[in-house]
Amino acid sequence: MASVMQKLITPLASGPAEPPRNKVTIVGVGQVGMACAVSILLRELTDELALVDVVEDRLKGEMLDLQHGSLFLKTPKIVADKDYSVTANSRIVVVTAGVRQQEGESRLNLVQRNVNIFKHIIPQIVKYSPDCILVVVSNPVDVLTYVTWKLSGLPKHRVIGSGTNLDSARFRYIMAEKLGIHSSSFNGYILGEHGDSSVPVWSGANVAGVSLQKLNPDIGTDKDSENWKDAHKMVVDSAYEVIKLKGYTNWAIGLSVADLTETLVKNLNRVHPVSTMVKGMYGIGEEVYLSLPCVLNSSGVGSVVNMTLTDDEIGQLKKSADTLWGIQKDLKDL
Repeated sequence: MASVMQKLITPLASGPAEPPRNKVTIVGVGQVGMACAVSILLRELTDELALVDVVEDRLKGEMLDLQHGSLFLKTPKIVADKDYSVTANSRIVVVTAGVRQQEGESRLNLVQRNVNIFKHIIPQIVKYSPDCILVVVSNPVDVLTYVTWKLSGLPKHRVIGSGTNLDSARFRYIMAEKLGIHSSSFNGYILGEHGDSSVPVWSGANVAGVSLQKLNPDIGTDKDSENWKDAHKMVVDSAYEVIKLKGYTNWAIGLSVADLTETLVKNLNRVHPVSTMVKGMYGIGEEVYLSLPCVLNSSGVGSVVNMTLTDDEIGQLKKSADTLWGIQKDLKDL
């Protein structure tokens, strides 16, 4: 007696289906991980989404909740498991796992706690997806991207930190609001550390090619009567402000990671300020990851744009590198 399915469907192709071409894995299904997952799904960037976490009930619940919305998505397969075999053949792996930043806690205080977690996660990812690009989101992101690079054994261009992609988005939003334009029409970068020692590149800030520094040579300095440097202070304080108000940040970073994922998956060669290995650039002698304007494509970081920075900005970048190296050199078990 033939089943309903046998009566309904006549198979033509023989053999198993091809593996996914644009599989994305999210490690960690907390608020940030799920914001990344939903943002990536809504932008239709993946033909398979895998979720991994150690909290099995939460993991299964998130998977089912997304699967139940499959009708409204263009991603045919959503899977989840605490076993990393579920991540096999991933093209992009987004790492959001780790202990969360507490109110008032600096990102750098989190480090060693998260290193111990990464020692379990990273080798498993590479075992099942040796050709993947790793995008690290967990904080402190620059140090943990360095840790990931060390633990993974992958070439540096395939290990990227979300870095100041979000800081720059915050900067562009705040500046654009002050100028009464859309954030995509204000061009400006925050480089260096994702966090307290980040570097605003006032020398490059412009609208439609018009340099703000030419209009106001003191912009971003203590001498500036208009106090534009407050915009950078707002960027640095913004995460703390959101954490104070709602307990965590998630939507902006999720949207930011989806934007990076799109550039990587679609081989767009767009420039993003993301965390990359900067040894040998701008006089930095140590192996640290910092954000510089990177051209991202299907191979990861294709190249780095050499910005024309002022001596002061280069000095701040080196200081940022020194801050991170001060933490990294004391890390155990790498």
